[in-house]
Amino acid sequence: MRILIDARVIQDHFPGIGRYAFNLIDALAPLLDGEALVLTAKDARNTRYDLARLDRHPNVERIPIDIPIVHPRSQTALPGLLRGLRPDVMHFLYNVRPLRVSAPSLLTLYDVIPRRFPNYFSPLTRWKIEGVQRLALRASQAFLSISQATARDFATFYGVAPERITVTPLAPDPIFHPRPSAALAAFRRRQGLPDVYLLYLGSNKPHKNLPRLVRAWKAALDAGLGQEAQLVIAGHWDPRYPEAREWAMTLGLVERVQFWGPVSGEDLPWLYGAARAFIFPSLYEGFGLPALEAMASGSPVGASRAPGLSEVVGESALTFDPTDIEAMAGVMLRLMRDAGLRSHLRKAGLARAAQFTWQRTARLTLEAYRALL
Repeated sequence: MRILIDARVIQDHFPGIGRYAFNLIDALAPLLDGEALVLTAKDARNTRYDLARLDRHPNVERIPIDIPIVHPRSQTALPGLLRGLRPDVMHFLYNVRPLRVSAPSLLTLYDVIPRRFPNYFSPLTRWKIEGVQRLALRASQAFLSISQATARDFATFYGVAPERITVTPLAPDPIFHPRPSAALAAFRRRQGLPDVYLLYLGSNKPHKNLPRLVRAWKAALDAGLGQEAQLVIAGHWDPRYPEAREWAMTLGLVERVQFWGPVSGEDLPWLYGAARAFIFPSLYEGFGLPALEAMASGSPVGASRAPGLSEVVGESALTFDPTDIEAMAGVMLRLMRDAGLRSHLRKAGLARAAQFTWQRTARLTLEAYRALL
């Protein structure tokens, strides 16, 4: 079987999807009974992943091309290039994909944020996104979904038949594992982090629910949480959504909330592991990979009951209604105060995270490829 994977998403502009692409290909290659042709972006900035690692697989042929993902040449020049490679199955990892191809194709589905949160986008942008999504769905013969929740959403919002969707959950990167406590303490000192902090990692887009997170932190502090504790909010910051910072200032939390911004790949597992606990209050997630990474790093987790996220954490985290500030504050207090609970959640989280592997994802993906032949 000759598989073609459009992995041009392995670049800094697509951090989440790029991680999925890289780890999937790395785990898939040893399972293939044929060849994997892997398209990568020739000149795109990539500081996260060592593509030479993929080259070390003898059945992976990496093909750098200078056709950007979002470009007319993806529809004009790319189909001819793909035809010449003569794959048996094509796998597209982003919904901007060539529409006319010469082999059966799969498309990976992540979430329906434009449908669930239309106010993120102008009417024109929504129209463009909707058109691209529908064209990509129409051009694909089968689909991979990162969660049952996402599969249900595409069935509900786009009418995709459930039998055409294979659920292939994500997994934590192998870099996420527990570290020695002394090394974590040294990391905190080196980074100027407090000895006791509750961590959130993700973007600040509205569905991430950060204004309620900050307000819940205030409620937890008012309920007697220790004066040494701080909330660390890390991850990409979109200046269009300043509400969390504004709430921190309004509530007098400037000294009790740190806004870290983006975190390097090297520091990320340490930031998870050095936290007293991790909290993820999203209103919606297609999957919720940061919660899984935190568990794999040995951090006790509190998480909202958003459907995709609930699939990830199972019963291995404290959960709460993301719209209930008091309930969220109560989870914060329990996570920060109860050492016995943290020990239990740490063990449960590590066991839960171990159930999600890229090898399993690769096996499910390979079965979906074979079903198209």
